[in-house]
Amino acid sequence: MVKLSVIVPFYNVQQYAPDTLKSLRANAREDVEFILVDDCSQDETPKILARAERELPGAVLVRHEENGGLATARNSGIDRARGRYLTFLDGDDWLAPGYYPQLLAAAEELGCDFLRTDHVQCSGRSRTIHRVPLGRRGVVTAPRDAILPADRTTSVDYAYAWAGVYHRRLVDRGLLHFTHGLRTAEDRPWIWRLHREAESFAAVGLLGVYYRRGVASSLTQIGDVRQLDFIRAFDQVIEETSRDPEADKLLPKAVRTYCAIMAHHLGSIERFEPAVARKLRSLSSAALKGMPQGILTDVLDSMDGQRAGRLRRLRRRPASARAVSV
Repeated sequence: MVKLSVIVPFYNVQQYAPDTLKSLRANAREDVEFILVDDCSQDETPKILARAERELPGAVLVRHEENGGLATARNSGIDRARGRYLTFLDGDDWLAPGYYPQLLAAAEELGCDFLRTDHVQCSGRSRTIHRVPLGRRGVVTAPRDAILPADRTTSVDYAYAWAGVYHRRLVDRGLLHFTHGLRTAEDRPWIWRLHREAESFAAVGLLGVYYRRGVASSLTQIGDVRQLDFIRAFDQVIEETSRDPEADKLLPKAVRTYCAIMAHHLGSIERFEPAVARKLRSLSSAALKGMPQGILTDVLDSMDGQRAGRLRRLRRRPASARAVSV
């Protein structure tokens, strides 16, 4: 029986894929399967994965005929997964040897819907530990209790899908799939849904995922139109949270996070091509007008002057018939 399914999307990561696959081999055992999803890579990644399919114990190779993005690639892996538990890894990150057996042991001991873990962020030679923003470790609690307070970093801000493990019952309940086609911020609607609708979770002080920052091909480093998917992602967060029985309590957190990320992108708008920058302003203006206006006013009043001013100017812009096309 497969106990753990590890879903690893790859797209044009020939430089990093060998290290990723080597770390998977150091975590292989008979009850673990590795679902390697090639999201239509154009470099040498397909050849590397074809070799891994033959040589890596438990490897299953899934090939996309066209590039769908990280969310779609993860969904392909979820659909093929057979494990009682599922987890994720990105194709340019890596693991400590023996990490997955420890993760499984913690999940089985606690018995909750999902488990969150710390991770190590790697930028060049620098290593920084990032911890789940939850004070209690190894204690099962209700996920929605960890969404608030609105003015502090909480578990929904720690949106890394690969920093944890998830019980199959979340798949059965329709909670684990990602929003098809999202190119960035795909973890945001996903983590909010888990925290609103799952029944139990816990955080453990387990380090084993090494997250590579500053990869040139990463969307976080590229100022193209795909980056604007954060708006679609957070519009989904706002829409779904608005339907929650505790919407009045939860929406200030969702709006505050959305505004902070929107202000961040607007603050570095020079990295976008002019047409994409115009679209960012247009979509941001429409998104601000679509938020709960009373909550938005309170959020802007609580932000620093520079960011709040940037958003207020967009909020006052006349509504356009449609977003500027690129």
